[in-house]
This record gives sequence, structure tokens and C-alpha cells, in this order.
Amino acid sequence: VCRARSMAIVINRVKRLLQQSSSILSRHQPVCRRVESSGSLLPSITTVTVPRSREKSTDAAAVSRPPTLRRALMYVPAADERKTQKAAGLKVDTIIFDLEDGVAVNQKENARRLVRSAVANCRRPGSVSANAEVVVRVNGVESGMLHQDLDALFSHQGSHDPGSSSHDHKGGSPDAIMLPKVESVEHLLELDISLSFHRGPAHQPLPLFVLVESPLGLLNLREVCALGAEKARHLQITAVVFGSDDYLARVGGIRTKDAREVLFARQAVVTEAKAFGLDAIDLVDIDYKDLDSLRLQAEEGARMGYTGKQVIHPAQVPVVQQAFSPSRGQVTWASGIIRAFHQHQESGKGAFVYEGHMIDRPLLLQAMNIMHRADADQL
Repeated sequence: VCRARSMAIVINRVKRLLQQSSSILSRHQPVCRRVESSGSLLPSITTVTVPRSREKSTDAAAVSRPPTLRRALMYVPAADERKTQKAAGLKVDTIIFDLEDGVAVNQKENARRLVRSAVANCRRPGSVSANAEVVVRVNGVESGMLHQDLDALFSHQGSHDPGSSSHDHKGGSPDAIMLPKVESVEHLLELDISLSFHRGPAHQPLPLFVLVESPLGLLNLREVCALGAEKARHLQITAVVFGSDDYLARVGGIRTKDAREVLFARQAVVTEAKAFGLDAIDLVDIDYKDLDSLRLQAEEGARMGYTGKQVIHPAQVPVVQQAFSPSRGQVTWASGIIRAFHQHQESGKGAFVYEGHMIDRPLLLQAMNIMHRADADQL
């Protein structure tokens, strides 16, 4: 009887949230931007006017907010206690404890038992990973295992003070979760409802990484990002991650060294993510011993506009984090353009020549992006 009542509540909630999502999607309007010059250096150069549901949806808006460093995102199988202990010694931006593909079915329960202590271990004062972002990849909505994962992660929060936020606690609760195999808004809505049961209604929305791994997921990514940007009641999309190997399996493609076969999908993912002001995380290079190839692929992803890249081996971390950090030459170029821009603005000039190249506002925004990433590297 209790199960039937719970299911009835869930069904009614889904209907209401579906109606809300239709309303959200109907409110999307073209974005209007007004760019003004000022005498200060970076953020105040740009003024952005956007609809509330798209308040992070322009390149100028993305430039004006300080980025969170997500250059290398390291997967660690949560069922492997030796590897979870080693994770505390990783100097990496983001650690992802995996409850999904990296864990055999007969080890799922063991992984759930270990994952909170693994998260807490990474936060020990003095550990190398103490300042790393810690994420848990749960099993997908269609797997039938999502609720067990959320229960293992968040059931303790039901006893918290109703006025507390999800960011007030540390310990064994992750900074964010990653939902794999997202193919529709309905998947996001089911997760939203599940979080309300497992975390309680009073917590702040939980940051979410959306993993796109299929053609359908790619086609529906815009609607998924739109719902997440509006802030579903219990989650907030912060990053979109491209799962290239599952994607290729679904389209019948074959993985190659240069990844040309996923070029369209890579560009589509970064375009949709950045349109909503979200971080975009590039594909895994499964040949973890070939660091030269990894460097080329990571640099290519950075040029495309990706924020960072997934990694599966500690040796890949420094290579990727360097590739997604501005070089000294890039910083020199960017700071020079910004100084020259202000000088020419004061003299009433718009476009100008800098080191033999014609510079206008789009290149200024690129320079600002570089300087913001360089600033984040220093934090």
C-alpha cells in the first residue's frame, strides 16, 4: 500500500513537472545583447540583457563569470578501495567516483557502501585532493539502480536542519553528481523527483553533470539544457559531458586515433553547452599510454571551446590540465589586446591593428576568456 501511494505521488509530480517544462521551453526568446565600453578592465566591459530562462546563455555572459577549474576529470571506480584511497593523492581538478560502467553488477552494492567514505577521504585536511571537486557518477534513469545510488549518497540528509543547504555539509556527500545516458527531459525530471525524496525539499539545487552518450541524447540536448538552466527544483546543470564511446556504439561507428568520426558530435555538444553558459567536457582518450596523442587531442578540444577533458589514468592528468591552461604566450597576447583596446577606445577608435592583425570586439572577448582562465589557474 505504501509503495502504491508513493508511486501515485511520483506520477502526479511527473505530470506537474512536465507541464512546467513545457512552459519553460515556450518562454525561450531570441537573446538581445548590448555591449558597452567602460574604463575598467575585464568584467565591466560587457552588459548582457537576456530572458531569465537563458540568463547564462550568451558568450558574453559566460565571459563575465569566474570559471570553475574543470580541466581534467578523473574517473575512479568506487568499488576498488585501493584506487579510491589513492584518489586522495591526485592533484586533479575533479575526481569522479564511478558507480556506473566502471563497476561490475555484482559489485554495485559494495561500491555504494564505499563511496561516501571515498568522498570524505578526498576532503581530509592536508590531502593533495582537499581542494578538488568531488563528483559521483550514478547509474542512469533506465538502469533501475538510480534510487539505490541516491539512497547511498543522500539518505543521511533527511535528518538535517530544514534550513541547511546542500553546500553546508562536506564529509561524504559529493559536490555534484553525474547522470549518464541522458536522452530526454523526462530523464532529468525523474532525477529531480528522486532527489526531492532522497535529499528532502529544503536543500539547495544539486549541481549536475549531464552525460550525452547517444544520437537521441544529442538531439534532445538543447531541451535538457533549457530545463537545467531554468533550475529544476532540486538540481542545476553545471556541465555537459560527451561520452564518445557509447555514442559511437549507438551510431555503428569505429573509434580512430584522430577521432574524426565524432567531430560533428563534439562540436554539437560544445555549442549546445556554451549556448547555456555551461561547462563542456570532452571525450576520453582510452589509449592512456600514448601521452603525445593525448596532448594533441586535448589541445584540439581546448581550441574547440571545451572546458576540460575526461581522463582514466593518473598519468593523463598533468598533460590534460596543461593543455586546458593558457600558455604564457597566450596570456601575453590576450593582456596586450585588452590594453590596446582601452587605449583605442579612449581615442575613439573601434577596430584596430595589433601585431599585424585586425582586432575587433570578438577577438577582445577571446582575449578576455584567456585572461579569466589564467586567473582561475592562479586560485
